[in-house]
Amino acid sequence: MGTNRSVGFFDAQFQKQADAGEFALNPFELAALPFVSGRVLDLGCGLGNLSLEAARRGCEVTAVDASPAAIRRIAAAAAQEKLRVSAVQSDISAYPIAGAYDTVIAIGLVMFFSCPEAQRLLDEIRRSIAPRGRAIVNTLIEGTTWTEPFEPGHCCLLPEGALERAFDGWEILLARRDEFSAAGGRLKRFDTVVAQRPL
Repeated sequence: MGTNRSVGFFDAQFQKQADAGEFALNPFELAALPFVSGRVLDLGCGLGNLSLEAARRGCEVTAVDASPAAIRRIAAAAAQEKLRVSAVQSDISAYPIAGAYDTVIAIGLVMFFSCPEAQRLLDEIRRSIAPRGRAIVNTLIEGTTWTEPFEPGHCCLLPEGALERAFDGWEILLARRDEFSAAGGRLKRFDTVVAQRPL
């Protein structure tokens, strides 16, 4: 997800939220939090609400997002609270995942790539998780009619269940589907999976 409409859309949204002090965890972050531990990579971390909360609970976190507003907020909050959070501004498609993590998070990220790129990202997430580590992935799926933030050609709405199948052979700790109404009578449909890598 490079410098395109999606980044601009969320950068403006994140700046408004930061200015208003709106830092509550969203429903997906709340569902993910009990599964986050150890050395954490949060890809497409947004304002870093989950990254910061994980660090408050003892995790060492690398938080990555393309939004300058988001990364400024995370760096400032981490410094103020003396948290072990490294805030990195980067195009996720160009970010090299180095080493193995206990937890890799990608909430609301996979859908912003073409489907081949989305599959490569999921493969890279699988490869970057240590034994008994966890992947926490959430994405919009087929049936979604809300497309406002998407750059043409950079969108992948996976079929129902495809996210869970991407972690075939892993222990699925959580698999859920959520639907939300969006402006103009449109619909957001999400799949969320928490998968634990076997030894």
